[in-house]
Amino acid sequence: MAKYSKGAGEKVKEAMHEKKEGSLKSGRSGKKVTSSKQAIAIGLSEARKEGAKMPSKKSATKKGASKKSASKKGASTKGASKKTASKKGATKKAAAKKSSAAGGRKR
Repeated sequence: MAKYSKGAGEKVKEAMHEKKEGSLKSGRSGKKVTSSKQAIAIGLSEARKEGAKMPSKKSATKKGASKKSASKKGASTKGASKKTASKKGATKKAAAKKSSAAGGRKR
């Protein structure tokens, strides 16, 4: 389980309190925050800025990749490899044509 410092907990607590009062605003737009999840995210973000001890932020790609099943992964990579192989062959042919055409012009 994730370990958060007391400072991080306090920031989240303050953010939730402000959300309940209706005074918590989101970053750029300044709109009122109505979601508890968003309030928690704001509290954790503020705690990170202050340097409170907390686990590092997970990236979205790692999270999404773990949810996919192995069969879906295999199917998507097979199709991708076929497409890239045909593209590689096409680029080699184009390069060969260019070099032969350039060789003919130098005479």
